[in-house]
Amino acid sequence: MKIKLALPLLCLLFISCERGDIEIFDARPMFSSNLEGNWILINYWADWCPPCIKEIPEINAFSDKHPEVIVLAFNFDRLEAEDLRPQIKKFGIEYPSLITHPRGLWGIATPKTLPATYFISPNGEIAFTSLKPQDEKSLSLIYSDLQKGG
Repeated sequence: MKIKLALPLLCLLFISCERGDIEIFDARPMFSSNLEGNWILINYWADWCPPCIKEIPEINAFSDKHPEVIVLAFNFDRLEAEDLRPQIKKFGIEYPSLITHPRGLWGIATPKTLPATYFISPNGEIAFTSLKPQDEKSLSLIYSDLQKGG
């Protein structure tokens, strides 16, 4: 009887411990298959980059205005969790922060300059790259153009 009860519990444990292929800071792991068919915005940032810090509230606003877009941050310095947590709080990043490097997901190489922002199309291709600061208005215009196929 104990073995019959233990087997379903063991299966449940394995299912609940399943790891996604995308690691998000302080969140449940994500599966790349769940991102398919969605527009994605990825923003590289660093605490030593003043334009990056200025951009964060603008990206928060874009994310609020366009909840259908999956907005993700990626820390250029690849900080460990104990160092990333206070930075996210200090700068008010309200969107999820990738731990998994975007290179392995979408082929995005680490940019040579910051800030860097990328739109990924619903078919998983890089649709737009910006290596200069953006604001909510410019991001919304870019997104609108991309949706129209422009």
